[in-house]
Amino acid sequence: MVMISGLPAHAPFSRLSAHEARDRIARRELSPVELTRAALGAARETQASLNAFFLIFEEEAMATARAAEAAVLNGEALGPLHGVPFSAKDLMAVKDAPYASGSRAMAGNIATVDAPAVERTKAAGAILIGKTTTSEFGCKPVGDSPLTGITRNPWNPAKTPGGSSAGAAASVAAGITPFALGTDGGGSIRIPCAFSGLAGLKGQFGRVPVWPVSATPTLAHVGPIARDIADAAMLFAAIAGHDARDPFSVAGPVPDVEGAVGAPIEGMRIAWSPTLGYARPDAEVLRVTEAAVRRLADLGAIVEEVESVFATDPADLWIAEFYAGVGTRLREVVETRRELLDPSVAVVLEAALGQEMRAYYETVFARYALRDEMCRFFERYDALVSPVLPVTSLDAGLDMPAHLADRNLVSWVFYTYPFNLTGQPAASVCAGLDAAGMPVGLQIVGRTLGEADVVRVASAVERVRPAFDPVPPAFRPPSTEAHP
Repeated sequence: MVMISGLPAHAPFSRLSAHEARDRIARRELSPVELTRAALGAARETQASLNAFFLIFEEEAMATARAAEAAVLNGEALGPLHGVPFSAKDLMAVKDAPYASGSRAMAGNIATVDAPAVERTKAAGAILIGKTTTSEFGCKPVGDSPLTGITRNPWNPAKTPGGSSAGAAASVAAGITPFALGTDGGGSIRIPCAFSGLAGLKGQFGRVPVWPVSATPTLAHVGPIARDIADAAMLFAAIAGHDARDPFSVAGPVPDVEGAVGAPIEGMRIAWSPTLGYARPDAEVLRVTEAAVRRLADLGAIVEEVESVFATDPADLWIAEFYAGVGTRLREVVETRRELLDPSVAVVLEAALGQEMRAYYETVFARYALRDEMCRFFERYDALVSPVLPVTSLDAGLDMPAHLADRNLVSWVFYTYPFNLTGQPAASVCAGLDAAGMPVGLQIVGRTLGEADVVRVASAVERVRPAFDPVPPAFRPPSTEAHP
């Protein structure tokens, strides 16, 4: 087995997709050992500038890579992700590794098991190189926490990659690994994908099992972050499916999301909503996303603009559920060791813990009504598309854009949290770049259990978007002829 000459040590996956890596490994054209060594090197070398990793598993990853290479050389049966490096966010358990959830209050916590998605990705042959950074308990849609500091965007280090799956997005955008496992309780896969020029998929609630129990058990999803929707679908196919440890786990068959990549969208009924009825997007966001939607119509989709998808902004419903869960999990810390917490997170947790029971359950029943409303909406449409975010970038270290300061820690994102409340599948793909060269994300939402339709539309967006180099400038190989 050989290592292809010219593989850039600083960014092994800046041009190489997960599909390409897997196939070349299977053909003995690419060494899992050398590829993993390059990924680990890139993780270390970019840590000072990007700060994408909470932990890097040097010895464990290299041992796994050597075993993966031996399996290839011995002619053994190979898994669908054999030899491909990946990372997992620090809201997920990795056996015998710190499981801090981005919090100083949990810094000494050690996981005793692998989360199902980690377990399944390893079983498919992929090689875990580390755990990536997150905002504290996933409570902010940006990339910083008191435990790990600020994570930065490979497209512009002065900007955040988004959150809370901040390190996962930064590492994939920088080409350290071709894909990563993230979590999404209110947009935490889709938001960083939009800011970082990536593709991410939040499946139907329960499609990918979540265990150990999340601090937000009725909202939490696990899913892939990748450079494109084909790689995201490949990882999703490996991690989706029923697991009895998750009481919400979907028991039915997993849709063929890999087969949906490249499928035609002619005749699909797509609702386009620039605001969902309440959002305040910037002009550049609308320019790029509206152009993407016009191109979907050119492919034969039946596109209808729908200004008001929701009668009112459901932010209060999401806030009541999400922060009550995290607050209850951290009550002792909030009450006795508040100084350990991110100050902005502590404020919202205190407010959530102050909810009166009757008021809380009023939001619970309003959430059920919202689900019914969305079921009726999707009797008319196969998919809903919208911006992912109202802005194209945000300075690193800030909690929210200055011009949206009337919103709160999460509600400024506007577009993503409704579909954690309803549990529907949703994706983010890059629709193009803004005038400043920063990525703009388009959100695709499907009907219940409709991941395949989401991937069909996401793939179509990628096929017809304007030509641009999807690799951030600082991570492009010096010569396009030198990459593997």
